[in-house]
Formats: sequence, C-alpha cells, structure tokens
Amino acid sequence: MPEPQQISTAKRWLLRARAGLREASWTLGAAVFVVVALMAARRIGLVEGALAAFLVVLAALLAPRRRAPLADDPKSQAETLSTQLDAILSGLPDPVLVLDRRGAITGFNAHARAALGEIRIGEPVSFSLRIPEVLEAVRGAGVSGAPQTVLYVERVPVERWREAHVAATRLVEGEPKAIVISLRDLTEQRRSERMRGDFVANASHELRTPLASLLGFIETLQGPARNDPAAREKFLEIMRAQANRMSRLIDDLLSLSRIELKAHVRPRDVVDLASLVRGVADALAPLARERGVELDLSAARAEVHVRGDRDELIRVAENLIENAIKYGQSGKRVEVGVEDAADGPRLVVRDFGPGVAPEHLPRLTERFYRVDVAESRDKGGTGLGLALVKHILQRHGGRLTIESAAGAGATFTAVLRRANVAKPDPKLLKRAS
Repeated sequence: MPEPQQISTAKRWLLRARAGLREASWTLGAAVFVVVALMAARRIGLVEGALAAFLVVLAALLAPRRRAPLADDPKSQAETLSTQLDAILSGLPDPVLVLDRRGAITGFNAHARAALGEIRIGEPVSFSLRIPEVLEAVRGAGVSGAPQTVLYVERVPVERWREAHVAATRLVEGEPKAIVISLRDLTEQRRSERMRGDFVANASHELRTPLASLLGFIETLQGPARNDPAAREKFLEIMRAQANRMSRLIDDLLSLSRIELKAHVRPRDVVDLASLVRGVADALAPLARERGVELDLSAARAEVHVRGDRDELIRVAENLIENAIKYGQSGKRVEVGVEDAADGPRLVVRDFGPGVAPEHLPRLTERFYRVDVAESRDKGGTGLGLALVKHILQRHGGRLTIESAAGAGATFTAVLRRANVAKPDPKLLKRAS
C-alpha cells in the first residue's frame, strides 16, 4: 500500500500537469490540428503522427510556467501598498503626513516637505511638526480613533494660520491603524477676513462722521438757529459739504466693489492715453487755478495706445492729478506727462509739495490710509483714491510706482500695457486720395 507522502506527491504532480496542460491548451490545440492535417494529406503516417503529438504534450508539461505572486505574500502586499500610498499622497493638494501607531512617519507628500522642511521616514512626527496641540491630537487619535481638528498659528518666519485634521484609519485589514495628518493653510482666508472687517469698520467710521455732523446741524437749525438767517446760511453750506463728502465716499466704495468683481477680466479696448490725459487735465484746470497751482502738461501729441477701459483710466488720471493739485498745493506747480517708454506707456504725475516720508510710502495704496487724517478730510479726500488707482492698474496688467522724500515733492507713475495698432501704409493712403 503506497505511503501517504507518496500519494500527496503524485497528487501535486497531477495537479501541476493539469495546470500546465490548461495553460498550453491553445498551443496544444494548434499542434494537434497541424498533425491531423499532415496525416490527412498523407505526409506522415499514423505512427509518426502519434509520436509528434506525444512530443508536443511532453514539451507543454516540461515548459517553465509564469508564477503569479501569491495574494497572501506579505512582502508583495507591503510593496503594492507603499506604491499606492505614494501615488495617492502625491495627488493631494494639501500637505499630508502618514504615521504608524507609535507616531513615526511612514509617508508624506511633496507639499508636506515644502510646508515643514526636511522630513525623514521613521522619525517621530514631533521632529517635523512641533505643535503641542497637534501632537496631543495625534495621541488622542491613536487611542480613541476619533478624528480631531486643530487650528494653530505659526509666528515665525511669517505669521501663518493652519488647520490640522488628524484621523486614524486602517490601510490593510487586520493591520494596526495608521494616523493621517492633513494640513490646510488658512492664511489667505484669515487675511481676507481681517481686511473685510477693517474695511467695514473704516467705511462705517467714515460715513458716521459726516452723518453725525449733518444731524447736529439739523438739530441746531430746528432749535436755536431757527430764526437766524446768517447761521442758517453758514450751517447749510457746511451740511452741503458733508453731504458731498458722503456721496464721494459712496461712489468710491461702489467703484472699488465693481473693479474687484471684474478684477480677473483684462480690458481689451484700445485707448489713446495721450488724448485721455489731455482731456482730464483740461477738466481739472479750474481746480488748479482755484488753488493757485500751475498745471504743466507735457502729454505726447502723437497717439499712445494702451489696452484698457476708458472710464477706468480716466479715473486713474483724475485721482493722480487731483491728489497732486490738492496735496502738492504748496509747491505751486504740478507736472503731468505721458511717455511711451520701453517697458510700456506711462502716465507720470509730479508735484513739488511737502512730499511723503519713507515710512508711509508702502501703505499709501491701502484703503482709508492717510498720512494726515485731518488734512485729507479738509481737502475732501475719502482715503480710497490711491486704492482705486492700484486696483484699476492691477486689472489692466499695469503697476503704480511712488517716489517721494519729505520736502521734495512726490512722483506717481502709472505703467500700462501697450496696444499694438497696425498703422496704415502711407502709399495706400496716397493712392486712395
């Protein structure tokens, strides 16, 4: 009676042979067909055909077969999982770290390295992320498995707000849970919220001041000055000025809102900058004469074409020239020029007034920022003029530069995009005439 081990060996051999025949079934079928065809054509005899068929089957049994990786091979599973994990992490837009249950780093993406600096596999996460609240959330997620969200701020090298989402998950069934940390940068969102809050507060304050003045004078006219014609005329003039100030402020706020709504759309119209500036200078000439300021215009007589929105560019020229007349009044002269420079057409406005101290220059285009609040209000300024200029130029793909020194006046330069306009051929014009 054969031994059990021999039976097992024979059974394995039979199973292997059957698998080999199954794998080579197409080859065997083709070979048998050829042998039968040769026998039918009487090219070979019955003995030769049987021998050929036997050799083909034997070759199929002895031929090496491809060996598929075992599904339960731990090494193969680990390599496949690592490759899949790297692919997933590289496709995520936020910095992501993957930790084992001890808090050691097992994976990360390029965004994490950019945000946190040098990261090494196998090191504790505390070496790369030194935020106590996040490390506590990692420990908590490892124990309870519940996801946690932590908001924190980094003070150096610059202030950055981040949100860390920490969660435990099982990457492979039956294996210990991994801990995933996803970092989201909230810096721009926080800055926008702060800017909106400051904007609303400043706008409310700027509107409240003339409104309080109007209410005060109305109460006075209704009371003690009811029958005083001189006081009534004086107060009505002040009220008219305050109402005009509120109207200008509302107009500027609406203009700024409209420009921001279409900030991503570049204007495509062609505008002659030289002609536009000459028109604005003529319109502001009475204001210059009233203030005793000489307006010196040197705009090019030839056309200087730019890509832009005509109404918005008029607003830029008006704000720059009017500011120079008002705040450079003591210099008694304002120079306005249009140049077709190498880096693009430019509008240059220079005054010879008191100038601006260097510490104020970076903030002049901020909303409601004023070097001298009282002087600005006395001159009818809203604190939004240069902010409007900056946003209009940004929409046009241009830029604003400011050069000034205390006691030496100020120069404002608006650089715009050149519009290439095909000029007609003089020969064709001559023929047409």
